[in-house]
Amino acid sequence: SSGINAEYGGDKKIICCVPCAIDQDPYFRITRDVAPRLHLPKPVLLHSTFLPALQGAQTKMSSSDGVSTIEMCDTPKKIKTKINKHAFSGGKTSVEEHREHGGDTSVDVSYHYLRFFEPSDERLAQIKEQYESGVLLTGELKKLLIDNITEYVKEFQERRAMVTPDVLEKFMSRHPMDL
Repeated sequence: SSGINAEYGGDKKIICCVPCAIDQDPYFRITRDVAPRLHLPKPVLLHSTFLPALQGAQTKMSSSDGVSTIEMCDTPKKIKTKINKHAFSGGKTSVEEHREHGGDTSVDVSYHYLRFFEPSDERLAQIKEQYESGVLLTGELKKLLIDNITEYVKEFQERRAMVTPDVLEKFMSRHPMDL
């Protein structure tokens, strides 16, 4: 918030809101304890949930590892390949076993991603029920995700293509803010 505060001549106490993952919480707790002693406002923290790496919900995405992430510049073919080859599955080892026992949505990466990208809560609940009951197979779940993410990335790429150097310059330039 000090950078924003400098924009206003340093005479305003501006509260800062920072989104981050839960692993950063101890640092913000310390900052919130210390801030009043320094006569500063306490920062506000939003605990955010982030997408897991394709290899599993207990791993982190890494831009240096080309197979753990879906990049916003990936082609539809690349998205399909990454999800089919690398997305960790909560399905069983055979179709018969999966049909009998169902899949485990608590570890299935395709389901975790759909929690972010499926716009309908009702549809997501239906997908979960079908997968856990064995009606929906892992390949079918991955196809739902592939279709969903491919459309999302395509729309992003179309909007990104409309950003010209002039638009970028206007966005990045300093302009006064009224609080």
